[in-house]
Amino acid sequence: MCSSWWKTTTSAHDSNNNDNNSNNRLGFRYQKNLRYSSKAFNGGMGSVNNDDGGEKWTTDNDRGSEVMSALSPENLKPPPAKQNPANKLLTLPTILTIGRVVAIPVIVSTFYMNSRLGTTATTCIFIVAAITDWLDGYLARKMNLGTAFGAFLDPVADKLMVATTLVLLCTKPPEAAMLGQRPWLLTVPSIAVIGREITMSAVREWAASQGSKLSGAVAVNNLGKWKTATQMTSLTILLAIRDPSFTEVGLLGTSGVALLYVSAGLAVWSLVVYMKKISKVLLV
Repeated sequence: MCSSWWKTTTSAHDSNNNDNNSNNRLGFRYQKNLRYSSKAFNGGMGSVNNDDGGEKWTTDNDRGSEVMSALSPENLKPPPAKQNPANKLLTLPTILTIGRVVAIPVIVSTFYMNSRLGTTATTCIFIVAAITDWLDGYLARKMNLGTAFGAFLDPVADKLMVATTLVLLCTKPPEAAMLGQRPWLLTVPSIAVIGREITMSAVREWAASQGSKLSGAVAVNNLGKWKTATQMTSLTILLAIRDPSFTEVGLLGTSGVALLYVSAGLAVWSLVVYMKKISKVLLV
């Protein structure tokens, strides 16, 4: 009986050893290092190796939080785009244009100063304003700083400066002999210039509301540029000869009056040219 019991126990022990050997051959020797599926065994948990060889258990919520953090609006926000200069309100050319508008009341104040200092200040301020009229357009093209606000304000500043100066000269013309006895010499071209500017402003506003074809018909041309150049030159001369030392018109005064009439003629001529272009567009 003891012998049979010993045989049974031995055979059972050998059977267990054979099973273990079989498991080792099938690859189950290192079962403690197995990685279990998060969904199959751990109810949404998984393990990853740390740097020190240990295990770190993570959940689906942890991985979801990492994904949501990577997809957050802060991380997905595109890099800031460069601001287009055309969308800016104030650029260097626009500031120069605003400076011309601000200079108008200063010119009015110095114009009525009965002294050589007042005449010199008025003439110098006007010369600086005339230079900025050319400079702001040059900088806008050269540095690509053109803006919609600047394109609107530039012609407005020019018209205000020219109209103000013409009115001032008509109210108080230079004391030179010819101009003092015939003040209408300045009044006639002044009316032509100011009337033309008012008319063209209304025409351009109407053309802009009608479409691109009419807007192109009233675009600034070389004739308008020559008109502006002669205006600025003539007004500078007429402001300068207001000095009491000019008792006679002389060559300088005569050239100033002549250029004013030339600018008035160019102003009326350019208006006629613009009207012809508009009529051609409307009749097509």
